[in-house]
Amino acid sequence: MTALKRRQVGKTKLEVTEIGLGGAPMGGFRATISDAEAVQLTNDGYDSGIRYFDTSPFYGYGRSELRMGAALREKPRDSYVLSTKVGRILHVRKPGEVLPRDFRENGLPGFVPQFDYTYDGVMRSLEHSHFRLGLDRIDIALVHDVDFWTIKDRALLDERFKTVMDSGFRALDELRKAGVISAIGVGINESDTSTRFIKAGDFDCMLLAGRYTLLEQGALEEFLPECTRRGVSVILGGPYNSGILTGNVKTGATHDYVAAPQHLVDKAQKIEAVCQRHSVPLGAAAMQFPLFHPALCAVIPGALSVAEVKQNIAHMSLKIPVELWSELKREKLLDAAAPTPN
Repeated sequence: MTALKRRQVGKTKLEVTEIGLGGAPMGGFRATISDAEAVQLTNDGYDSGIRYFDTSPFYGYGRSELRMGAALREKPRDSYVLSTKVGRILHVRKPGEVLPRDFRENGLPGFVPQFDYTYDGVMRSLEHSHFRLGLDRIDIALVHDVDFWTIKDRALLDERFKTVMDSGFRALDELRKAGVISAIGVGINESDTSTRFIKAGDFDCMLLAGRYTLLEQGALEEFLPECTRRGVSVILGGPYNSGILTGNVKTGATHDYVAAPQHLVDKAQKIEAVCQRHSVPLGAAAMQFPLFHPALCAVIPGALSVAEVKQNIAHMSLKIPVELWSELKREKLLDAAAPTPN
């Protein structure tokens, strides 16, 4: 087992390993993976030293929580940190029910998600998660997908933001004060909306998907400095930007789960060329880069196989020459303000 470094989550007593395991892929929306494979890769992540696991009711409409829980409930509960999300309630599909416009047919059969960021909705969501996971404790609860990337309607985004802060946040804060959960935060895809949340309420952490990667550092402008000032930790999901930073970059590589525009492909290829000059896999540089920022506590790549879990851990432990980061900055491929080793 690899002894992975740990970092504190905000001002809480929680500590997570610098690399966690993201549970989105095992939900099965974007790739097929069996129950046995999902449990095995979770077990292998644990056996390899990972002690932070993230899931959500949304991932496969309950499938990710069921699979991750099947593995984790066999482990000593105090040996790992678990986060899941709130904001969607799952219900059994009714005959003739009109499905949501963005419904995904390849989720767990028979279940339909419904957005609910109210006090009662948050309480119900967490109760349902406990049952699916088969666990009596959830360490971190994250408000999920209150961002324009998901909603694509500014008025509706403002409405849901208000519901969270007026109602759902109160439920999370009560649970935190009672010691039922140890940390609360938000899990979304935008740094500007994340900043809006941390200015509006007392959060411990933010799970940001992308937006601070080897390919893009927009979060440096306001979000990360604000997190540092407030003592809010950042968990980075999608360190590979959904695929383009895994290596061997070609036209058609995915960025945010669609084919990347050519200018991003060109930039990723230039970054990879620098990495190759230093004999460093692009994926290793992508995995390690975000953690140089003091606000970061973990990166949580997903995985679809035991081999991917092992590769992610290997990327994290690889020694990278300091000159690689200097060259990326000289070539203007990396923001000059981004923290890197001297």
